[in-house]
Amino acid sequence: MTNTPITSQDHLTRRRLVGAALAAGAALPIGVARQASAAPVTENPVRLTLPAPTGPYPVGTVQLHLVDPSRPDPVAGPGRHRELMASVWYPARNAGRYPLAPYASPAVTRALLANAGFPAGIAVAPLTAGHEGAPVLRPDGRLPVVVFSHGAHDHRADTTNVVQELAGHGYAVVTVDHTYDAFSEFPDGRLTVPLDTPGLGAPDFATDIVFVLDCVENLAAGRNPDAGQRPLPAGLLGALDPSRIGMFGWSKGATATTLVMSQDRRVRAGLSFDGPMQPAVTTDLDRPFMLMTAEFTRAAQPSVAELWSRLRGWRLNVQAEGAIHSSYCDVQVLIPQLARAVGMSDADLQGWIGTLDPARAVRIQQAYPLAFFDQHLRHRGQRLLDRPSPAFPEVRFLP
Repeated sequence: MTNTPITSQDHLTRRRLVGAALAAGAALPIGVARQASAAPVTENPVRLTLPAPTGPYPVGTVQLHLVDPSRPDPVAGPGRHRELMASVWYPARNAGRYPLAPYASPAVTRALLANAGFPAGIAVAPLTAGHEGAPVLRPDGRLPVVVFSHGAHDHRADTTNVVQELAGHGYAVVTVDHTYDAFSEFPDGRLTVPLDTPGLGAPDFATDIVFVLDCVENLAAGRNPDAGQRPLPAGLLGALDPSRIGMFGWSKGATATTLVMSQDRRVRAGLSFDGPMQPAVTTDLDRPFMLMTAEFTRAAQPSVAELWSRLRGWRLNVQAEGAIHSSYCDVQVLIPQLARAVGMSDADLQGWIGTLDPARAVRIQQAYPLAFFDQHLRHRGQRLLDRPSPAFPEVRFLP
């Protein structure tokens, strides 16, 4: 089957999207380009792929449906409360007996593709390294925890490359869809997409995460937080260590990371993937924080410089040459595969992913977050964070 090339006249490039986001003071990911005018079914859709994690442990995963009874749902009406979909990723045992989890459901995948200007049926979501429902492995006692918050108009799978890397090295990672600013599907088949009303900001994301931290504590205490009390993988209850929690986020989720840390000391270390830091943090942070910047730099964004000035604990700012806003997310490896399928020009592809080589982006995504959390949650010194490494010549340490 012949695919119709996407040209500059009918496709919004990544660079133009980021430029518009900068002008608006917000950051927009893959799911925010114009709605495709048509979504034809592709006879032979491309099966997208993700790079394999490098950790010593197999990876397991399970979905959670969470309901916060303290907050009314802003859309569903009286009597309904805030609902979130989340996933827990973890080191697993006997994993080969359990199926690999897809990156996203078919409905979410189609919505993401169409909203990004691609034919909705052009591709099938990749299979992850996570085995659905596999029993939990506890290599060294309770598992340190990392929570992920996505960007605006995004979805919780957007950094799966990072998430499964952490899980394969012994972390429990909790990823969260911020409902009404996410593409998400609930157990009953409801599909929610980003809405202009209500317009959720980084403080709303932070409120979601504080509730998710409560759910982490429930899991650690042996209580199932799933709203439907669906069975959890063997060994998950009691496996998490609530005294060792870190957080990272991309774009708006990175800003949310700083806001959570400013109000909740359960998060011991924070990592930003190119966060705009709007609204600006107005209090000092005394725990470790790392910036991986690309376009929202301290030089270009006063609110990022303001955050840097308020970091009183360990701090580091690194930046990869050729990186753009999406370079620390899965976009870097998924968009080139879509580009080949639709005949996208090299110029348009560069608009999506910049000039940082996707394979190098993957290695950076795998190495630097792992080193950061290993140093600050496991207290294992990391030479990678001490100085520029010859193994990563494109990564600069910014003074």
